[in-house]
Amino acid sequence: MSSLTPETPVTSPDFEELIARLQHATGAILAPRVLDERPLYGTTLFIAKCQLDTRFGLFRAFIFQDIIDKHYIVAMAHGDIANAKTLYTRLHSSCITSETLRGCDCDCVQQLEGAFKVISEKGDGILFYLMQEGRGVGYVGKARDRMLVQASLDQISTFAAYAAMGLQKDHRNYDNISHICHLLNVTAPFIVLTNNPDKVNALKSQGIVVAGTESLEFEPGPFNLAYLASKAAGGHILSRPTATSVRRALPPEPVIPFRPYALSDAKRFIYSASYFLPMKPVDNEILVTEAQFTEIFQKKSLERYMGGARPVILGYKAIRQNRFLITIDPDHLTHYKDDNPDDPVVELLTTPYWFRVHVYYDIVTSQDFVILTHGEPRIYEIPVVRLHSESLFNRFPLRTVENRDKLKLSVKHIIEYGVGALLLLHNDGRGAGFGAHATDRMMTDAGQAFSSDEAYRKIGVDYDSRDYDASILLLKHHIPNTKIQMVMNSPTSLVKKPEYAEALNRHKIEVEKWIFLED
Repeated sequence: MSSLTPETPVTSPDFEELIARLQHATGAILAPRVLDERPLYGTTLFIAKCQLDTRFGLFRAFIFQDIIDKHYIVAMAHGDIANAKTLYTRLHSSCITSETLRGCDCDCVQQLEGAFKVISEKGDGILFYLMQEGRGVGYVGKARDRMLVQASLDQISTFAAYAAMGLQKDHRNYDNISHICHLLNVTAPFIVLTNNPDKVNALKSQGIVVAGTESLEFEPGPFNLAYLASKAAGGHILSRPTATSVRRALPPEPVIPFRPYALSDAKRFIYSASYFLPMKPVDNEILVTEAQFTEIFQKKSLERYMGGARPVILGYKAIRQNRFLITIDPDHLTHYKDDNPDDPVVELLTTPYWFRVHVYYDIVTSQDFVILTHGEPRIYEIPVVRLHSESLFNRFPLRTVENRDKLKLSVKHIIEYGVGALLLLHNDGRGAGFGAHATDRMMTDAGQAFSSDEAYRKIGVDYDSRDYDASILLLKHHIPNTKIQMVMNSPTSLVKKPEYAEALNRHKIEVEKWIFLED
């Protein structure tokens, strides 16, 4: 029985006190606090923070996650973001093809690094990196757009392709930005680094003051000219696509669009798209066929380009399948092009490595799987294969980019052999996810853990959570037989990951040769 009587007054709870107990105050992330606290505002949860040493100086990375659709947002802060009079700001959507896979069919990585440079020079600013691939439709949607555009020989724009697939031209959402500003106590007006008026309007609709904009525009190349022209026609403030003398270039083979279908022996995987990716060459080593080599140097010998005070060619070597790798000096060749625009040697400046991208959707994990293949494997060949774990932080212009360097070395092995495949394991933190990796970084930075292994034990995840079985099951669809040359980081990494070898054995894949990147 209640001890209250009708005469006993009931005190109403203090609403403000309840709210104070429920959530952190404005700017709680910047204030001294317990490391294990995770402020939440709106749908935006703070995950971790750490310092990143970029080529443009030290930035503080604040990592957030939307609790509804689960995507991550990284706020890269430079200078005094709480007390600055204005903040130079970039809202940047992720682009795995240019920022991880070295693709040159868009301008995203140029804008990303250009924004870092501007913010560093101005002193105070934030770059918001949002996981909104393909204007918010994800990589499956983006890849199907690229497949359709390439199949049309660039006659269909990216926006027309989206419309044909029942998509809006832009599915991105920027609501997390105002939440992050609350959690970081950011109140200064923004000078937004963008060519897209829609981003400015999105900020203003959240009550964020925009003091101005600055453009981030770069000279088009032959593989992104059509894309940039379509963005200009779609309302982006771009002048160079119509003023450039650059000519469009098309993929090396026809692209045939197809309807998504499940693999017959692994129905969890829906094959969704396939298209060609022009990849930036590694170490300025340009790949040409024997026919291309003959055509380029039929009027002037290669040795003549190697002489003089400003040689445009530094060396060359013959490789398998009657192909050549020509090492150029891009600065010297660019100057040479100004005086000799019709010389066929200047085409080496824009000759990419061609990889075919294959994109699958996994109904089990709701994730995308990406495989890049190079060359046409014949039954007697032993393709070079790499299962490459991506690092989201390595998309940024860091001083040390181990994962990016490993990808470059892997690509070199594939190119030199002539046939190979690269499967992207895009879950950070050895498969535990980017949140675990960022928390690991925060704990080691703060001295709460002395190694990633210790941090992972405290987080509560295994050393390696990657799904090798799924990866190898997909890989088998892109190799001609059961023999491969496998690229690994080191013998030690193979020993520490027994699941790797066990999955190969289960799927009866024979490793004819181990290629260790750290040899």
